Amino acid sequence: MAFCSSVRCRRTCRCTADRLRSATSWIQRSLRRAERSGRLCAVITPCSLPTAGNIDHQAVESEGRGVRATVAEFGTDESPTMVEWDDIAAAAAEEAGVRHSALLDGFLPRLADACATGMRLGASDLRRFRALGAQAADRDVAFSALIDLYLSAAWRAWRHLPSVGGDDPEAVRRVGEIVLHAVDDTIVAVGDGFAAARRAAVRLEESDRREFVDDLLGGTADPMAMLDRAERFGLDLAATHAVAVVRSPRPLGDASRLVSRAMSSLAAAGAGEFLVTTRRAMLVAVLPDGAPVEALPQPTGGRMAVGRAHPGVAGVARSYEEAVDTLELSDRLGHSDPIVRADELLIYRVLLRDREAITDLIDTVLAPLRQARGGAGPLLETIEAYAASGGNTAATARRLHLSVRAITYRLRRIHQLTGRDPAGATDRFVLQAAVLGARALDWPNSAASAGED
Repeated sequence: MAFCSSVRCRRTCRCTADRLRSATSWIQRSLRRAERSGRLCAVITPCSLPTAGNIDHQAVESEGRGVRATVAEFGTDESPTMVEWDDIAAAAAEEAGVRHSALLDGFLPRLADACATGMRLGASDLRRFRALGAQAADRDVAFSALIDLYLSAAWRAWRHLPSVGGDDPEAVRRVGEIVLHAVDDTIVAVGDGFAAARRAAVRLEESDRREFVDDLLGGTADPMAMLDRAERFGLDLAATHAVAVVRSPRPLGDASRLVSRAMSSLAAAGAGEFLVTTRRAMLVAVLPDGAPVEALPQPTGGRMAVGRAHPGVAGVARSYEEAVDTLELSDRLGHSDPIVRADELLIYRVLLRDREAITDLIDTVLAPLRQARGGAGPLLETIEAYAASGGNTAATARRLHLSVRAITYRLRRIHQLTGRDPAGATDRFVLQAAVLGARALDWPNSAASAGED
């Protein structure tokens, strides 16, 4: 059967082909039993059945007149009434587990007509069956159940199709070919309609999901409307959530394998109701407060940042922005940890809220350090280590793998150049705050730092 194409999945084709082979085998066995028992149909005027896409309607119509004459002579009154067709359709629907026998609308009478005339399905018939396939998709009928419905109806209707008496085995085979061609064409059309409707539904779902994600993370939509929309995606936005972002060396999209891996990992870790998506070429996970963020997979060379947990719709957007800012800030600070949290860098965010003030502090306190031999870098490291050691010179020397004498010399140079003594608590705090701001703003890499002692 000509069912495979670029718009149908192989699994669907295999399912349909297997069912058609089963139906064909059943019909052939029935024909052989009829031949042996002598209960054969009448001779059908020989006709060459057209192949798909190459139908000679005039030839078929000519041969069809011979078939109709023979049928009229040998028993069209055996054909079921419309009520009986409905009974067959209902039985097939029950067997296939489909509640809508109306999805067979017109199939069985058209099958009987094809058997009686020898004519293939026309364009209007195919349009009708495509529409029925689309209806099945809209009603969430499984594709396998839909195919089962049509094949079940076909084999149930076989014995009720217009019969012709006679004892020519070739005529019986032609009747079987006519029926199988009609069933084949019908299932192809139904499959086309089903697949087209599903693709349209997927595109609509993806569009709605993307719009929801943009509104949620952008923080611009109406909060009450977002609460209602979130239920469709399994989120309770009235609760508290934290947002994690994962950056990969390669840009990520919704179709990336990392997205499906993240969903599987979070589900296995019992993360509760979550949302995994992509934004700005990064993976984004909206997680309930307390969910195991470590369950998110990280690609080789990737990094993850986690915003603080906040309640409500606006809290999700706030946590997302914190996560993105934290990721960028950690890069400027030179952090190498695979997971960095917003609360760990909160002091830097506080300093950067007034960018003009922190810039003035750096220019006033640290700019003179650029005059030192080797630039400001070594002295900035000394200030950081000295503050982290609580003003202990020996501990600072161990941190920097230098001698105590070298540290003492550096501290003296800092005092000479800046006018602030690192040994004093107040001056040390000012120096430390200035260094924190410098790291956040990537100073002095953003300015010339050359100089001589």
